Amino acid sequence: MLSRRQLLKSAIAVTAPRLLRAQEHLSDKLTVLDGGGVNVIAFSGSDGIILIDSGVPKQGDRLKSSLNGKITTVINTHYHSDHTGNNEMFGVAGAKIIAHRRTKEWMSTDYWVPLEERYEKARPKAAWPTETFLLTGSLKSGGEQIDYGHLTLAHTSGDIYIYFRNANVLAVGDVVSPVLDPSLDYYTGAWIGGRVDAMDDLLRLANDQTKIVPGCGPVMTKAQLKAERDMMDTLRDRLFKTVREGDGPKEMLQAGVMKDLPRTWKDPEKFLYAAAKGLWAHHDKIDPNVV
Repeated sequence: MLSRRQLLKSAIAVTAPRLLRAQEHLSDKLTVLDGGGVNVIAFSGSDGIILIDSGVPKQGDRLKSSLNGKITTVINTHYHSDHTGNNEMFGVAGAKIIAHRRTKEWMSTDYWVPLEERYEKARPKAAWPTETFLLTGSLKSGGEQIDYGHLTLAHTSGDIYIYFRNANVLAVGDVVSPVLDPSLDYYTGAWIGGRVDAMDDLLRLANDQTKIVPGCGPVMTKAQLKAERDMMDTLRDRLFKTVREGDGPKEMLQAGVMKDLPRTWKDPEKFLYAAAKGLWAHHDKIDPNVV
């Protein structure tokens, strides 16, 4: 099965016209930049530039050169290195780094990645978030109200949204995945039910005019977010039955759990393995008779 890094590289190659754009203006102060195949949002605030995520490692100089002003704040949507790869560079330069408490915990310790059978070393201290929160937080800059909050166990244990209320722009990280296979870090507690619940939270925040920026891929509408949420909910319902019967990824595919879904999958067995692991970790939510 392909690793997350391999999937990201293949998706970039396939979807280059949409992903590797120089920039996309969302408002007079908000721009989506290419962070090396992932989305980085730049907001021109009253005290400097606020970045949502810092991009793939070694993209920091290119990001900085495309911006006119000092980067004062970085807000991380989660801990993965393809979205936090330049934290250290911006942190050393004096930027405040905001993230969920769980994101800091995963970035500051060594941990085992089961699907890739390797250890991930802790990130340098300069890359760690300098300000963390548990439930919600907010800040104001340049006349903009910026709210952020935890999305529980959706993709990792520390996913967050960032909502620019006045501009009506909602950054959602990899909780929504229009171009890559959805990823579930089950060893952090993430699971498919948490992902559906998180997308329900996002739908409550958004309206029909909201510009929704995923961690990777094109800007989305609320209707497109709803379509992905409904697909994941369909999968959750199908997986409940097969997981209770003890099926593995191959048996799940043969049983048709991914039949007639409105997208193609690059590595369906990898996704199903992680989804099953997450469901068993949350076995009390599969069925009232499962103990």
